[in-house]
Amino acid sequence: MVGGRYRLLRTIGKGGMGMVWHAHDEVLGRDVAVKEVLPPPNLTELERDEFAVRTFREARAAGRVAHPGVATVYDVLEERGHPWIVMQLVHSRTLGALIREDGPMPPARAAAIGLQLLEALRAAHAAGVLHRDVKPDNVLLTEDGRAVLTDFGIATTEDEAPVTRTGILVGTPAFMAPERAAGGRASPASDMWSLGVTLYLAVEGHSPFQRDSALATLGAVMHAEPRPLARAGVLAPVLLGLLRKDPAERMSLDEAERRLATIMTGGAPERTGPVTVPAATPPWRTRRRLLPLAAIAGGALAVGLVTGGAAWWSQRPQDTVTPTQLPAVVTTKATTVYESPTPELKTTQPEESAATPQQVSPRSTAPPPRSTPPPTREQPRSPSPSGKQKSPTGEPEPTKTKKESTARTPGQVEGAGNGRAAGKDKKPKKGKKSA
Repeated sequence: MVGGRYRLLRTIGKGGMGMVWHAHDEVLGRDVAVKEVLPPPNLTELERDEFAVRTFREARAAGRVAHPGVATVYDVLEERGHPWIVMQLVHSRTLGALIREDGPMPPARAAAIGLQLLEALRAAHAAGVLHRDVKPDNVLLTEDGRAVLTDFGIATTEDEAPVTRTGILVGTPAFMAPERAAGGRASPASDMWSLGVTLYLAVEGHSPFQRDSALATLGAVMHAEPRPLARAGVLAPVLLGLLRKDPAERMSLDEAERRLATIMTGGAPERTGPVTVPAATPPWRTRRRLLPLAAIAGGALAVGLVTGGAAWWSQRPQDTVTPTQLPAVVTTKATTVYESPTPELKTTQPEESAATPQQVSPRSTAPPPRSTPPPTREQPRSPSPSGKQKSPTGEPEPTKTKKESTARTPGQVEGAGNGRAAGKDKKPKKGKKSA
């Protein structure tokens, strides 16, 4: 018997903050649930008194919430050195027990439970009360399909700090929001995080952050990403939105309620995902990053200049080289034509003459066209056009002197085709034939 009226019948639940009993109210004649709130061990007498005062304050805050989805708080008392909270008894089994016994549930059923829990949290938040320990073992599922949020034993108002004066961080580590795990204040977004972890466990069958120890679990909550979803299906966008580390980016209650209602009606859920917010970079890191970037840019510019200069040098137009005009010395042999009185007996005999240097014109890039082929060794040269006509005595005319020979046109060579052209015009006179 507790408080002179509540007879304890059997244990129906146990948690880190105490035990829940099925009891009977001897005064009103009804069954109730009585939670025995056990203080943490190793507390001094003064710390125990502070803990009791705080529990009474939290129970009174939870008593202000009136909603069908919230287990009503009837009474709070102190006995046997610790507080007791008397609540509405709901004949049901917890969501945690259902998952452990039957395994993960379909996403549509989890969405229906989540929608009812959102309505209960809306009523609590409207009264200024934060639950701070939303988890499957605190969700009751009735036989008619209702979901009831219970165990407001550690509930508090929004303006209270998350850590007690004794330094105890209240709540279940695997379901605690990152801002609370880091020592920050609780907020309505903290309850939304806990709801997201609860629905994750309902469809996946395991916790996204549970580790071997409480300290490792808190570290995973603050720094690790949730384990990949395998069974969430259409519920995945809602879970990812509720499990965002930053409470400012976390999915709000209104948005989560709208998305879950869409899933219940069979509509396609909207895509969502974590928003990446660039972290502020310290100025000294920015300067250190700019130095290597400047060096890389300078090196690239130098390579570009060298490469471009080499390409221009290799593709530049070549200067035309004009050959230097050099004098050419041509040595020819003067040819003396001997002609007998008989036209059939004509002989030629070359005479050695001194070499006469002659200046020829510079070589041209293309040879001049020739009208007749040059003479060969087998073909005798024609009489020189500069030779004089034979005398009446039949003796050949003497050749020109060196002075006359050098008076020719520059580039003209003795014994060349000029004599051939002159020989064509020269015809023997009929009167000079011998009898």
